[in-house]
Amino acid sequence: MAERRAPSTRDAYKAFVELTTRWSDNDVYGHMNNVVHYALFDTAVNQWLIERGALDIHKGEQIGLVVHTECHYFAEMAFPDRVTAGLRADRVGNSSVTYGVGLFRNDEEQAAAEGQFTHVYVAREGRRPAPLNDDLRSAVEKIAA
Repeated sequence: MAERRAPSTRDAYKAFVELTTRWSDNDVYGHMNNVVHYALFDTAVNQWLIERGALDIHKGEQIGLVVHTECHYFAEMAFPDRVTAGLRADRVGNSSVTYGVGLFRNDEEQAAAEGQFTHVYVAREGRRPAPLNDDLRSAVEKIAA
């Protein structure tokens, strides 16, 4: 049996995005449902890119499609917790980026959950893989692991 990995701390990440939980994030067990973690990964990555001018979700010629995501859970989160998402680029390819994402509950130093989130960047028209544009490449290289 494989040994359970330990959660990372905030210093394992290069950028941070503040997120909020919602009442509807809690499930019948009283904690944030596992599917919400994936939505927070998606929100954190895209919010960070949009804020840096590296992604225009409405008019940009290039968009990111999720091709892989995974999550490891370490501690519960629930509404009304504050969540800070730590980000880094674990791999920057020609047309794809694998982001490492850690979700930190309130002011805690260890991640409550963390995983990877891979985008393949494609031309909006035709949805075929396209090399990362200059703005996108510049942004993700700044958070490369």
